[in-house]
Amino acid sequence: MTSLSTESEHALGLLSRAAEPLERLHALRLLAVAIDRDPAVLKNVRAALEAGVGWERIADAAGLGLAAAKWRWQGTDEQISARLVAGRKRSARPSSIPTGLPGQSVADAARTLGVTAQAVYLRISRGTLEATTVTLDDGRSYKRVLL
Repeated sequence: MTSLSTESEHALGLLSRAAEPLERLHALRLLAVAIDRDPAVLKNVRAALEAGVGWERIADAAGLGLAAAKWRWQGTDEQISARLVAGRKRSARPSSIPTGLPGQSVADAARTLGVTAQAVYLRISRGTLEATTVTLDDGRSYKRVLL
């Protein structure tokens, strides 16, 4: 059996000493985070692979989808680290949906008017709704409805 990291052992100790429900909840969350990044998990995945266990069974045992398990544990330590760093960078980026554009999106206008997006486009083409296309510096363009 591969032993747990100091962080995981500490979180497990906090859980065993927790008396109140919120304290236990907090300790459970700390333990889940610690276990998720514990080197023992990767060691056991690699041991299972060496023993001939397939990715499908590993994913099932971890409660993950096949692609998620491979993304998390497949490859060298450097490859895994690079994927995790790239994932953190993606999640730290601001939303890709721009704010501060004039009017409303077609979807928002459709909700406001109580119709489908297709009906909004039909009204724009017939001239009963005013709309403009906004093109951003990066080349993305958005249809904006001016109600």
